[in-house]
Amino acid sequence: MEHKNDNQIRDYDAVLDAKYGAPGTPERAQFEAEAEAFYSGQLLRDVRKEAGMTQAEVAEKIGAHKSYISRIENGLIIPTATSFFRIIAAMGMQVQITKVVASV
Repeated sequence: MEHKNDNQIRDYDAVLDAKYGAPGTPERAQFEAEAEAFYSGQLLRDVRKEAGMTQAEVAEKIGAHKSYISRIENGLIIPTATSFFRIIAAMGMQVQITKVVASV
């Protein structure tokens, strides 16, 4: 029986392994870092837009340049934890850390 490609991902880890190598390899680590930067940037962009603020307004509140906020939102850099918390606070938000209780 012939398997036709229906463009559905069945095992995403296998796709990543084939394209970037196994977890722990330099190529996979670089991909994961870039993916994290992209995701973090999109998260901050969404929060900024929900707050009804421009990049320039956020930058001014934290004493940075608009280009810094742009680079974060475009996934080119990941802000330090301190900068992340300052950006969130500038948008009238806060980060809440909670302990996850494992289910039995």
